[in-house]
Amino acid sequence: MTAKYNGDSVMIIPAIDLKNGNCVRLKQGEMKKETIFSYHPQQVAQEWENMGAKVLHLIDLDGAFKGVPQNKEVIKKIRQGISIPIQLGGGIRSLETIEEYIAMGIDRVILGTIAYQGKEFLSKACSKFPGRIMVGIDAREGKVAIKGWSEQTDLPAITFARRCEKEGVAAIIYTDIKRDGMLTGINVSATQMIAREISIPVIASGGVATIEDVLNVISLAKDGIKGLIIGRALYDGSVDLSEALQVVKKIGKQC
Repeated sequence: MTAKYNGDSVMIIPAIDLKNGNCVRLKQGEMKKETIFSYHPQQVAQEWENMGAKVLHLIDLDGAFKGVPQNKEVIKKIRQGISIPIQLGGGIRSLETIEEYIAMGIDRVILGTIAYQGKEFLSKACSKFPGRIMVGIDAREGKVAIKGWSEQTDLPAITFARRCEKEGVAAIIYTDIKRDGMLTGINVSATQMIAREISIPVIASGGVATIEDVLNVISLAKDGIKGLIIGRALYDGSVDLSEALQVVKKIGKQC
């Protein structure tokens, strides 16, 4: 039931970030700048599904910072509570962890730090779990950041994206860290540039604030942007998930 990021439309993907078992949102990836939106993330996941979401973006923030999964039990409850595909990231740095999550029912896993640090690992993961591996490219000023965004590298995001495509990654999630959780709008130009340089789907993330931001990204489906992750804007109410899904559906009928 893996989500298919193809065709001429953009998939709207609600996000749940887990910290200490709660549904939170961070600002610019800083763990100290958190806002708790729910103590029952499984109920939030069910709400997004009931509103029409076709896939859920789930991140274990504690795992991302500590390097090993930290919210497995909550993730398991979320998986058991909804039927739509789940793409999961955060602390996934071994083939065993990938296998465990897939056995749990997770549809796609998102690699970050390990994809950057271990080219051989990325190749093995893509070979062993074809179509199941996504890579999250988190960038600050166009350069890749790793370890829960706490460590900056000198590698250009576009160079990393090309490497990921070559290794067999199914899709890229591109996040502009400075915009994440800030409601300042997607970095459209940077995301578009990445999408035009590779042939695999690109999922836009970080900064959605209004329905206009959604429209801006939808217009770039032809460039290879096939998904849009929305987090804080949904929780703050500045974007209504049902409206965003209807906009995509309406535009799709016009194409």
